[in-house]
Amino acid sequence: MIKSYRDLIVWQKAVKASLGVYQITSTFPKSEMFGLTSQMRRAAVSIPSNIAEGRSRNTRKDFTQFLRIAHGSTAELQTQLEIARELSFVSQTDYNKLAGILSEISRMLNSIITKLRAPNLTASS
Repeated sequence: MIKSYRDLIVWQKAVKASLGVYQITSTFPKSEMFGLTSQMRRAAVSIPSNIAEGRSRNTRKDFTQFLRIAHGSTAELQTQLEIARELSFVSQTDYNKLAGILSEISRMLNSIITKLRAPNLTASS
């Protein structure tokens, strides 16, 4: 039974992805501190934050809206990760690992959003 956003596997994975982004971006050039590093970190933190906020609102409509925002942040981060790889800021191994996690988060968010659109469900389901 899901009692809190902390019980959601997608939230747990998003937190781990955020930690991974912080680790990866810590090696970026200092010239990127206020550029790609900052953008990626904000997008990464936005994903679990929006999942948590939406779940805490306790309405299906609000939860769905915040999940959509989290999904958008996931796409934003996937794009930034691709740019970082193209700039050789991220190893192929780190890229593959984080891209896989983000893809999984994206699929999970889509699944939850689809289920929330179904009749007779509540945000606590």
